[in-house]
Amino acid sequence: MNSLIKSIGLPFLAGIAGAACWSLVEINSPQPAESTVIEPKSRELQFASSLQSNSSTIPTEVPVSFVEASQNSTESVVFIKNFSGTDPRRYSMFDYFFGTGPTQQVSTGSGVIISKDGYIITNNHVIDRAETIEVVHQKRTYAAKLVGTDKNTDIAVLKIEAQNMPEIKIGNSRNLKIGEWVLAVGNPFNLTSTVTAGIVSAKERQINILGGDFPLESFIQTDAPINPGNSGGALVNVNGELVGINTAILSRTGSYTGYGFAVPVDIALKISNDLIKYGEVQKAIPGIDVVELTPELAEEMKLKSLDGVIVTHILRTGAAEKAGIQKDDVITKIADWKITGKGSFEEALSYFYPGDKVTIEYMRNGNLKTSQLTLQNLEGGEGVIKREFFTSALLGAKLEAVNTIERDRLKIPYGVKITSMTRGYLRDLGFRDGFVITHINQIPAKDPKAAGKYLEEFSGKLRLEGVAPNGQPFMQSYNVR
Repeated sequence: MNSLIKSIGLPFLAGIAGAACWSLVEINSPQPAESTVIEPKSRELQFASSLQSNSSTIPTEVPVSFVEASQNSTESVVFIKNFSGTDPRRYSMFDYFFGTGPTQQVSTGSGVIISKDGYIITNNHVIDRAETIEVVHQKRTYAAKLVGTDKNTDIAVLKIEAQNMPEIKIGNSRNLKIGEWVLAVGNPFNLTSTVTAGIVSAKERQINILGGDFPLESFIQTDAPINPGNSGGALVNVNGELVGINTAILSRTGSYTGYGFAVPVDIALKISNDLIKYGEVQKAIPGIDVVELTPELAEEMKLKSLDGVIVTHILRTGAAEKAGIQKDDVITKIADWKITGKGSFEEALSYFYPGDKVTIEYMRNGNLKTSQLTLQNLEGGEGVIKREFFTSALLGAKLEAVNTIERDRLKIPYGVKITSMTRGYLRDLGFRDGFVITHINQIPAKDPKAAGKYLEEFSGKLRLEGVAPNGQPFMQSYNVR
């Protein structure tokens, strides 16, 4: 009997003890924190597992994998190298003794092929201050020509001499829905042809990061991981169609921590087409400044909705003034586009050209009104404009005439603006992008070419007057050789 108890009882008790220990380990094992980031691959595997266990509850339009989308888009994304000037902080006196000397700076990013004959769209900041640009596609390196840039949207267009390039399929960002799956395709950390997955988290997002005189922010927000090097790459839908150009990340560390932002493809293509066809963006303006409608302003103005934007300034002789729009009107619709805030207001206008007639709906003193106005260009006219530029390697900048809107804002009758600065004469004098020169040795500066040639050839005592980007006037004298 004792031997029977030992042979049966002891294993039974051991089994109970083992089960108790396993339960204790499982209960006390640490759980992942709420802030833990799930890698895209893990997210996809997790989804596939749930599909097998309960396939009847999963919508058929949601992809099990992103293979097809990746195959349709990765070949159209290129690796971009920006070769800029030397950085004196990157070398020491010992480099001279060993014959190396200062080295050229190289920064990298991504781009998207949008035509078979070699046009590529990327971010302006990817190629900013570049002296030479190279594009790498399927292990081949091409010299790239800069077609044009637009700081207002952070879009730039490059051209390489190549044929039968795999142009990307174009999608539609206006119809993109919050919650849709998207892929970010690019070259983060020099890892070429990298694909990450996420969803559209928000649209018409403004994060106040863009430069330019008329920044247009209506970003697509996504949780698809985007890191340094992804800039200029493709945001595509589940069919591999381009819906955005990856531009920025929200991060305190410099790498992905939750959200990325992309320029909607509808905006990006309008900008790129303008740069290719005209050399600059054909911006259509209504001649007004607007601000977001806040709860406090809505209460003060006795408005029932927070949708719309409030008119704060009317440009004299502008389109809005001619159409009878007044300060404090609340614009709620442009053509068929509902205006929910400043992002949607700027985006709606971005699709039009100078001379287009649009219907605007707005609230005034609680009454809904409608006006039709003819959009204008930056010079106050209604036609396509092609401004003259003067680019100088010696000056290290591009000079352009100040447009009507800028003259109104800065309260100046004329001027030549400094843009696209690289190493050169003007930087050595202390100038930066956005400075406007109104007088050179007391001579009015109106023509970019005349002003640029004068500065290139002048030697002696130089006096420059103008306005800084913050609106502050300046006057400075220099002795130049």
